[in-house]
Amino acid sequence: MYNNSLKKSLIFAYRTNLNFSYMTNPFSLEGKNAWITGASYGIGFNIAKAFVAAGIKNIIFNDINEAALERGLNNYAEAGIKNVKGYVCDVTNETVVKETVEKIHAEVGQIDILVNNAGIIKRIPMHEMERREFQQVIDVDLVAPFIVSSAVLPEMMERREGKIINICSMMSELGRETVSAYAAAKGGLKMLTRNICSEYGQYNIQCNGIGPGYIATPQTAPLREKQPDGSRHPFDSFICAKTPAGRWLEPEELGGPAVFLASHASDAVNGHILYVDGGILAYIGKQPQ
Repeated sequence: MYNNSLKKSLIFAYRTNLNFSYMTNPFSLEGKNAWITGASYGIGFNIAKAFVAAGIKNIIFNDINEAALERGLNNYAEAGIKNVKGYVCDVTNETVVKETVEKIHAEVGQIDILVNNAGIIKRIPMHEMERREFQQVIDVDLVAPFIVSSAVLPEMMERREGKIINICSMMSELGRETVSAYAAAKGGLKMLTRNICSEYGQYNIQCNGIGPGYIATPQTAPLREKQPDGSRHPFDSFICAKTPAGRWLEPEELGGPAVFLASHASDAVNGHILYVDGGILAYIGKQPQ
């Protein structure tokens, strides 16, 4: 009888605390540490800025070498972000990743949020692609999230709390010419996301994915430039015709979904891929005129 009463009291206390935290500010990241892989620039960097606006305690990021890491630190400094720690870490190297996790625990603290953002793409027709090129994309885009997630999971399991966000893609659902390796990796990452949910949800760990659409970045700027005759670039026309929003998305538009999946607001969301694509996956496209 005593044990049952104690159990009920503990459950009530947990639920009361959870509800209080949820009702006060479910989207707050105050007191949390987030490791965003490959977040020197681009999508990862913009997610980091959104986390800072949501009150994150520390941003942790890594890059492949000292020069890339230094560029990232400069980007954070220019953005006025002070609580940031960078590490040189090849996320495809299991030994280096484990050593980096140990350093983070010793120098920063626990990893509350992991964002598997580091990724590459090689646009090569499949019949022209060499095995080593295919394997490199698979290693960075799929094997690395497995390695890094595996390294942070034990401490999350011990605390019985954690958030893992995998940066998937519309290519987790669709195929397209010249991206066979990328689509294979991102499709696999979608299923890895669901499996982490299935295996570790019992530890109050939520693993979800974000599938970005076509983002207006410096890398895609040439595809959005006007042609010499004043017309739009063919790929620009293609993307806008395939997107109900009728435009490319801004990098900052990934911040809100990332904060949601990193915060207590998404504690009941697990194994889900949130496609931030302006509606492309829901749309067959405009009829040719």
